[in-house]
Amino acid sequence: MKEGTCIMASMREDRGESDLTRRIEELENSLSIALDINDKLQRENKKVSDRVRAAEGETSIIKGIGINSPEMRAVQKSIKEKDELIQELRMRIRDMLLISEQHRSILGSEITDRKRLEKEVKDLKVQMSEYMSVRTKGAGNVS
Repeated sequence: MKEGTCIMASMREDRGESDLTRRIEELENSLSIALDINDKLQRENKKVSDRVRAAEGETSIIKGIGINSPEMRAVQKSIKEKDELIQELRMRIRDMLLISEQHRSILGSEITDRKRLEKEVKDLKVQMSEYMSVRTKGAGNVS
């Protein structure tokens, strides 16, 4: 048996295991990013919900004021602007929830891929161990 063959086979296996390890690290990074984005979206959703409640509270207070007064007209304009803002924020929440759901789906795929890769690494280690065991036994018989 040639010495170069053993070294090359070993280098290929090291490189394959290194690629799998790098892929696992990439998946872990993707998971971390997705979780950070999800947390950010949840915080943004809370802020928007609080603003919506505050705007609705102001609207109910204003209903008690006279409708034709200059103050009331100014308040009605403010309400219209806030209603538009609320609508815009609700649309943003909807978009963020869609993005969050997409990230959850991607995250699920990444987790599945990671588990598959971990199993492949485990199987390769077993194969390598078996190979080395056979090779060691074979080398002992040749001497």
